[in-house]
Amino acid sequence: MSLEEPDSATLSRSQYESLLDAAETYREALVVRLCGDVGLRPTELTELTVDDVEQVRIDPPRYLVRVPAVDDGSGRTAYLPTHVERELRRYARSNGLSTDDRIFPVTARRLQMLVSEVADRAAEFLDQPTLADASTSDLRQYFARTALVDHAVNPRVVKTVGGWRSFEALEPYLPEPTDAEIVDAFDAAERPSGPGRGGSGAGTGPMVSDDSVIRLLLAASDRYALLRLDADGYVERWNRSAAAMFGYRAGEIVGTHISTFYTDDAVDDGVPERTLAAALEDSGTETDGWRIHEDGTRFRATEVVSPLRDEQGRHRGFAVFVRDASAVHEEVESVRARRDELEDRYAVATAHRAVTRSLFESTDHEEIETDTCAALADGRAYECAWIDRATHSNQRREWRVSSGIDPDAVTHLVPEQWREETVSTTDLADGEWTATDPDGPGAEAERTGNERETTVSVATDVPLMTDRDEGGESNDGTGAVARVPLTYGDTVYGTLSVATERAGAFDPDERRWLETIGRQVGYAIAAIRRRNLLLSDNVVELEFDCRDADSIFVNASRRFGCRFELDSLVPVSESTQLYYLRLEGASPADVFELAADDPGVADCRLVETDEDGWRVEFVVCGSSPALTLTEYGVTVLEAVTEGGVTTLTAECAADADVRTIVTGLRAAFPDSELVGKREVERTVQTAREFREGLEDRLTDRQAASLRAAYSGGYYDWPRESTAEEIADAMGISSPTLHNHLRKGQHELLRTFLDDPDEDNGSAEST
Repeated sequence: MSLEEPDSATLSRSQYESLLDAAETYREALVVRLCGDVGLRPTELTELTVDDVEQVRIDPPRYLVRVPAVDDGSGRTAYLPTHVERELRRYARSNGLSTDDRIFPVTARRLQMLVSEVADRAAEFLDQPTLADASTSDLRQYFARTALVDHAVNPRVVKTVGGWRSFEALEPYLPEPTDAEIVDAFDAAERPSGPGRGGSGAGTGPMVSDDSVIRLLLAASDRYALLRLDADGYVERWNRSAAAMFGYRAGEIVGTHISTFYTDDAVDDGVPERTLAAALEDSGTETDGWRIHEDGTRFRATEVVSPLRDEQGRHRGFAVFVRDASAVHEEVESVRARRDELEDRYAVATAHRAVTRSLFESTDHEEIETDTCAALADGRAYECAWIDRATHSNQRREWRVSSGIDPDAVTHLVPEQWREETVSTTDLADGEWTATDPDGPGAEAERTGNERETTVSVATDVPLMTDRDEGGESNDGTGAVARVPLTYGDTVYGTLSVATERAGAFDPDERRWLETIGRQVGYAIAAIRRRNLLLSDNVVELEFDCRDADSIFVNASRRFGCRFELDSLVPVSESTQLYYLRLEGASPADVFELAADDPGVADCRLVETDEDGWRVEFVVCGSSPALTLTEYGVTVLEAVTEGGVTTLTAECAADADVRTIVTGLRAAFPDSELVGKREVERTVQTAREFREGLEDRLTDRQAASLRAAYSGGYYDWPRESTAEEIADAMGISSPTLHNHLRKGQHELLRTFLDDPDEDNGSAEST
C-alpha cells in the first residue's frame, strides 16, 4: 500500500478494524492498537514497560505513557486510551510481567513483521489485496488522521504525543477549510464574550461509532463474543473475542458451519438449523444451551442470533452474539440442587412424622405394620415400603405387608445379596430374627458388642418395578433400597424396607431417621402386646422347658446339681434384668465363680442365708429366656431351674399369636419347647378388695402407726414431723414406732408385689 498521499491512501476506519479482527492473539492486537490508537513506533514498543503507564486522572480515569527515549532521541508523553490501558494490563497479568519487565522483549524488526503477518491475514480473509502492504508506519499515520480529522484534537497536542518534529508532517492530514467551516470557526467571535458564552461545547466533536462501542464492550470481558455468518450459516467473520471464547483461530474456523459449536445431540436434533430458521422468521432469536470449545469441552452459553439484510431487505447473513453463562449456570444448578436436597429432606421428615402419628393410633401388631408402610409410601420420599415379619412355616413366608407395591412384586426389588442373607428355614423353622440369630439382619452389629445396634443396609442401582405393564416389564428406572430391623431390646420383630428414586438418598442423616423409625415401630409393637395383656379378661398360661446351655441357670444346675427358683424379676433397662432367686444344693461361691465367666452376667451377690438355702441376686445383660418372653409381651410368673432344665410359667393375652412367641423363644434358645398351654380367666381385684385384704394383713398398731406417720407428714420431703414427734403423739417410744412402721411397710409392699392368693405367713403382732 502506497501512503505517499495520506489524504487518499491512509487506512480507513473499516480497514483498521479489519486488521484488529485478523489479530489471532492478544499480543498481536495490542501491538496494532499501540501503533494505531497511541501512535508509538516499533523501536519505542521494544523499550516499553508497565511502569511507563501513569494514571493522571481518577474520575473518569485517564492515562498517559511516558515513552522512553530511543535512538539517541528524547522521550515524550503520549496519550493512552482507557480501553488500550485495560488490554495492556490484562496482557501483562496473563504473562506474569512485573512493572520493570519489557512488555515486548523482541526487536523492532520482529514487531514490524508481526504487523505484516496480521495485514496478510486481513487481506486474505477480506479479499482486499491492498491491506497486505499495511505497516507500522501506516498505523501511525492512521493515528494522526483520526486524531486531527475525526476527533479534532489540537495539532500541537497531536505533534507532541506522536513525536513529530514539525507541523509539516501533519499538514497532509489537514484538508483545506471550506467557506462554511471558516464562518463556523469564527462564529464565536461574533457572540458576546463572557462566562459560558462562545466556543464549541464538548458535544460538537464527532460521535463515537457503534462499531467502536461494540469493540470496547467485547474488549472489556472475555465472556462475550461476536461473529458473523453467511446466509447459509457458515462462519464469515471471526474476531479476537470469538477466538478467545471458542479457541479456534480465524484460519481454522472461517468457512465452517455454526453446528461446529453445538453438541452432537443438538446437531442430531437439528437445533442449529432451527435456531437460524427462527432468527430469520422472527427477526432474531435468543437461545440457551451447551456449546463446544475447540478442545471438546462444554460450556453453557446464551446465544442471540439476528439476521443481516441489505438496503433492499435481502437476507445477507447472521450476526451471532454469544455470552459465556457457565458461571451463572453453575450457580443456578447449585441452588437448584440445594432446593431439591431440602425438598427431599422435608419429604423424609414428613414421612417420619406421619409414621409417628400412625403409631399412636394403631391398636394391634398388624395395624402398626400396615399403617407404617402406608405412611412412608404416601408422599414423595419413598416409592414403596414393605415389612417382612420373617415368619416361616413349611419353608414359606407367611407375612409381608406392603404399600405402593404388590406384595408379590417385592421379591423383584430385594437385592440378591439380601436374599442370601435371609434366615434359613433349616436353622429357624418358624420364627423371628433375634439378636442371637447368626443369619438375621443386624448380626454383624450384635457380634461387635452386647448392646444391639440398629443398622441400616442400603443397596443402590436396584431396578424399581413398582409400576409394571401387562408384560411384566418395569416402567421405572433404577433407585436405592434401604432396610432397617424393627427392634425392641434384643428382639427384632422383622425388617422394614423402603425404595426410592431420589438421587443421593439414604445419606447419614436419613439413615439415622430410619434407625429411629425402626426402634419406634419395635417399641410400639412391644407396647401393644403388653397393653393387650393388661386389658385382657382372659389370658393364656404357657409353660416352657428350656435346656439351652446359653442360660447361666441351666448351665449351673446341670454342672452343680443345684436348684434355682425365681422370687422376683425386676427390669432395669431394655436389655438388663435383675433376678432374685432361691438357691439350693450348691455353694453360692461355686455358682458365682461360674457366672464370672459368663458375658451375659454383669454382677451377682449373696442377699441372705437361711436354713433352707440362699437368696441371691443376678444382674443379667443381653438375651435370656425370661427377657425374650417379656419382649414378646409375655409376663413371666414362675421360673424353676433344676437338673439342667428351666421351667417357665408365663401368661399372655388371649388373642396373642402363641406360635410367634414360641418361635421367637426358639430363635434365641433353640433347645426350648412349649410343654403346656391353657386358657384361664384373670382374677380381677377391686380397689376396695385390695384395701380390705391389706387391712387383714396389718395389726391395729401397724395400721395406726402408718396412718399417723402419713397424716403427720413423716413421709413428706422435707418432713413435716419427725419420728419422735409422731411417737410422742401416740404415746409410744421411737424404737417401737420404727418397728411398727417397718413391719407395716413390709406387709404393704408384699401385698402389692407378691401374689395376693399366696399365704406367706400371718402378720406379726406386737
